[in-house]
Amino acid sequence: MRALGNFLWIIAGGLLASLAWVIIGCIAFLSIIGIPWGRACFVMAKFALAPFGKTVMSRKDLSLKKDVGTGALGTLGNIVWLITGGWIMALSHALYGAGCCVTIIGIPFGIQHFKLAGLALMPIGKTVVPLEVALVATKMNAEAQVANLRAGG
Repeated sequence: MRALGNFLWIIAGGLLASLAWVIIGCIAFLSIIGIPWGRACFVMAKFALAPFGKTVMSRKDLSLKKDVGTGALGTLGNIVWLITGGWIMALSHALYGAGCCVTIIGIPFGIQHFKLAGLALMPIGKTVVPLEVALVATKMNAEAQVANLRAGG
């Protein structure tokens, strides 16, 4: 079912959305300072190409470790991204999502656009994983938190 959804998604504009993210990423890579945003654009491009069966999660939640993108610098990078144009891409995905949801058959595509809109708002420190990986990581995080609370920490 995921393969069919991704195939229909590509035909219905997913390829163009992915290409737009690649172009934005290449533009960001032209300047050295834009490399973190360019990397985030390539993550979004990959997600925009085949979003069915995948979800977005924090790299910190996935690996249980902080990195540059999940700490204070990542937050600063996301704020800069949001101010300089990330909100435009998020708004465009949200509007496309609302347009898709007008028809019953378009609702699954609308949901994918809403996931892309969320990622477009704050992309730094995030990664795209299969749904099954996200479920296992979430369960393991919850178990680690319970163990930590039981240990008195």
